[in-house]
Amino acid sequence: MSVLTDKSVFTSLKQKGPLAARDEVELDRLISPLSRDWVTNLKLSELDVTKYRALRRQIFEFLDISSFREIQKLLSDSEARQRCSRRACNLLGNMFAISGTEQEIIFKVNEYARTADSVIKSLQSKLFAPYASHVAITNEVEITTDTVDLLLMIFDNRYHKKARFEAHRKLSLMNLAGSIDQRERETQIEDKFAQFLAFLNDYVWSTAQKIGEHDIVYLLSHHEGSEFRCVDVKVIRKEDAPHIPLGKGMKLTLLKRRRFRVGSREIPIYVSIRKKPPEAKVLKLLRKNEKNPAVAVDDDLGLMAVLNSEADVKIFQNHLTQSASNADSFMILEDISDTLTGGIHKGSSTGSSTKTPMLKFFARLGGMRVEFIIHTNRSWVNYIYQRDVAHDEYEVKRIFDSGVADLLFPQEIYFLNHQTVRNNMIRLFRKQIEEAWLWSENGSG
Repeated sequence: MSVLTDKSVFTSLKQKGPLAARDEVELDRLISPLSRDWVTNLKLSELDVTKYRALRRQIFEFLDISSFREIQKLLSDSEARQRCSRRACNLLGNMFAISGTEQEIIFKVNEYARTADSVIKSLQSKLFAPYASHVAITNEVEITTDTVDLLLMIFDNRYHKKARFEAHRKLSLMNLAGSIDQRERETQIEDKFAQFLAFLNDYVWSTAQKIGEHDIVYLLSHHEGSEFRCVDVKVIRKEDAPHIPLGKGMKLTLLKRRRFRVGSREIPIYVSIRKKPPEAKVLKLLRKNEKNPAVAVDDDLGLMAVLNSEADVKIFQNHLTQSASNADSFMILEDISDTLTGGIHKGSSTGSSTKTPMLKFFARLGGMRVEFIIHTNRSWVNYIYQRDVAHDEYEVKRIFDSGVADLLFPQEIYFLNHQTVRNNMIRLFRKQIEEAWLWSENGSG
């Protein structure tokens, strides 16, 4: 579902909606041609009227006022703003169940502000990299972390429409960040992540390796056709990699591999273990058109693994189950999807390709629910490089096709044609992927 539809839960951010940032703010003129047009537009949807009334009440309660005209006093009275900020700090502490002193609550809220900025900067640095100057955050908005100051910016006519929109956007993202933080504290995700790492080190990986030790190898793959699909892949030693001449359709991919022991055999495995960071969770809530992280974010903990063959994948799956038993925990696999041996991947996420081969499941063990995505060497290089499958392309599609790009960077303010940006970024990533890596020019060795 696009976040821009009538069913969007982020109506207040929609620049084509009734609550869009306008060129001017008129706090002292509640009856004017501009306000009449706005009311007429708002009344086109009863749902929008209801949402507006709820939002207005929230603003009044948060600022401890009874009308929009009282905002002018807060804008001109610094002491009144400080009193309002202290009161708001207490309200936010209670809303997000933050225990501690006023300074501790402020510290948490500042974290939410940093997360909100990180959401924008993560998009700016990758998916909008050639357009970074277009989407850069207004300095005054970026340095502001106080929620009252941000809210008042929205009504301060000294600020340009772009800055006022960004203040509104930052508050919305901070609200999502606060919900995510509260959920993480309730579910004790940090402790569970530590427990998961301990489980892997104590029961899954080979004791012949030290914690953090890896065997470094490369995958040499050949890709053909319009899809740039892998037709051959083999493992080579890191010492040999610099001496391999790379031609058209050839890729060298670094793997830092652990090992796990089954019987007398040590089986190599590349693993990437992650706890989804707050900014990624915020983006997922936006893509899913959802404000409740308990509903939309079910993959806090995850492990990506790459093995040499489908046979090794099955061995690893059995090894996980046995390792859980050794740790006195029964492991249940849920939501299993296996397209390594054929079939179509039925991803529910916007932008997901049906061509993506992988084994995906959730494992419930030791009070944790962990997402596992497992590849063979061949499916892994396709996951990185194949046209319409590559993760870089997927990232572009899910942000643009879900409407998140337009929600966060509306064309009316940032003057970007998002369909053009989307297509340009896919072409750019394809160019980067399909060009051969030249060791002599890139300093690897």
